[in-house]
Amino acid sequence: MFETLDIMGFDVFVDDLEKVSIEDKDKFIINTINPHSYVVAKKDKLFQEALKSSDLLVPDGSGIVLAANFIHNKKIKKIAGFDVHQDLLNKLNKSGGKVFYMGSSPNTLSKIKERLSKEFPNVKAEFYSPPFKPVFDEEDNKKIIEEINKFNPDVLFVGMTAPKQEKWLYENKDKINFKVASCIGAVFDFYAGTVKRPSEFWIKMHLEWLPRFLKEPKRLWKRNFVSTPIFLKDMIIYKFKTS
Repeated sequence: MFETLDIMGFDVFVDDLEKVSIEDKDKFIINTINPHSYVVAKKDKLFQEALKSSDLLVPDGSGIVLAANFIHNKKIKKIAGFDVHQDLLNKLNKSGGKVFYMGSSPNTLSKIKERLSKEFPNVKAEFYSPPFKPVFDEEDNKKIIEEINKFNPDVLFVGMTAPKQEKWLYENKDKINFKVASCIGAVFDFYAGTVKRPSEFWIKMHLEWLPRFLKEPKRLWKRNFVSTPIFLKDMIIYKFKTS
């Protein structure tokens, strides 16, 4: 069993990714949680169900690390979606496994393919860029699922915006063949190099959000200046309710 903590109603993984094998898994889902996704899930019940049903819900946000310390007096480390991506690829490279990337643009997927072939030569990969629309129709889903199942991957990475990606996987998981699946959103662009991830300096300072916000203030202002205060308020309330 893996070590987890109850972070404001979510069972969050606080163990080491090295302990997570892919060999004995079937439809094992890894998702991430941060203060913004916590706040979105308060109103979006399907998204909340998708997060809570995860086999591993990793703390991809300094706010979750703070909450673990504040509520439980427990120091944990942030596990970003990028960390999950690298860990699973390392394991696949050792076993000669297969990975499927579903999401993003053809250009981004092409760059992922190029980098993947150099860094993980033992990994067989397939890719699919779905239609760019808020909700997939029946034909869209049929085509996506057919492409994934035809390849029969060990690991499935779903890269769309949250909460769309988590809800899509949650609703379709029983139709898809995979051992491990993970919704990792921005990691597709980070790994492809189409979007530059903040440097290790910002990551270690727990300020990875700042350079991203300065680059995309219109897209990220709500996440940082609406969701974060709500999360902190709920964290304080939760602490005193459970103490």
